Amino acid sequence: MRRFAFLFAFLLGGSSIGAQPSVPVVTAHFDRDSLLIGDQVTLDVQVAGDVMQMIDFPTFDSNRVAGLIEVLEESPVDTLRDGRRQTLSKQYRMTVFDEGIYNLGPFPVLYIDKNIVDTLYSRDSLRLKVITFEIDTATQTIFDVKVPLKLPLRFGEVSGWILLGLVVCAALGLLIWAIVRRRKNKPIFGKPKPALPPHVVAIRELENLHNQKVWQNNKHKLYYTRLTDILRVYLCGRYGISAMEMTSEEILDALRTIDLPEKSRTDLSSLLHTADFVKFAKHIPSPEENEQSYFRAYYFVEETKEVPEENMPEAEAKEAAGKEVRS
Repeated sequence: MRRFAFLFAFLLGGSSIGAQPSVPVVTAHFDRDSLLIGDQVTLDVQVAGDVMQMIDFPTFDSNRVAGLIEVLEESPVDTLRDGRRQTLSKQYRMTVFDEGIYNLGPFPVLYIDKNIVDTLYSRDSLRLKVITFEIDTATQTIFDVKVPLKLPLRFGEVSGWILLGLVVCAALGLLIWAIVRRRKNKPIFGKPKPALPPHVVAIRELENLHNQKVWQNNKHKLYYTRLTDILRVYLCGRYGISAMEMTSEEILDALRTIDLPEKSRTDLSSLLHTADFVKFAKHIPSPEENEQSYFRAYYFVEETKEVPEENMPEAEAKEAAGKEVRS
């Protein structure tokens, strides 16, 4: 079977084709002849014929008939058989939104029998009247559109917005707090880990540098840069001086007011000057100088690290206590 586009037009209206006994008979009618704009109407179509005859109902382009009648729904084909006779039924539910009288003409179906392919039409023409509400302007008064009534604002109308605002503010506050904690290198959740003493960090970094064998790969400048940076960070944490922004001479000047073992002061001065020669004068130190610089840095940290009072020898503890009493 094939589908074909179904169009009703006002020019269709002629007489229906006379049915011969061997040709199926098509009947079509609306369940009512008139309706209001926007109401729905049902078109009932029936085709009576022989079981060997094939009938195909039409479909509509864009689900519209005559361009204005809209097809809302099509029912499946219902078949009723009595011996060799059968009756095919189908319903179309339609609506119209324009006033007027629609002469749709006979309803067509496709007929196929052996080598015959033809279009059969219903006996009666279809006619539909669409009416609208009539307004008697002589007796009816037309009023302007009324403004909405002003009602007092209720809490239930704004409670959802208030709750949403509180949730958004809480989320923004939590995000800002997390960013601040992140920038301060603090954990977002849980207690922060206690900071390691400066000498512990310095010794660990020195040992890592020694194990990497930097100067053994002829990277002398990198070796002394990292070695002095470790000492600068240690001095910042131990004595609170801004050693990272200071030159070697400025560091030594800042340490003159700090009580240091003379050997540690001398070793630090020698190490910093050697590092300056390597970094700025392209001095290539010997392996012995490199090892000696490492041990000078290591023992400087060991000899100047801060010792807790509970770990101090008894004599040093008494001397410290005496200084506090005299002060």
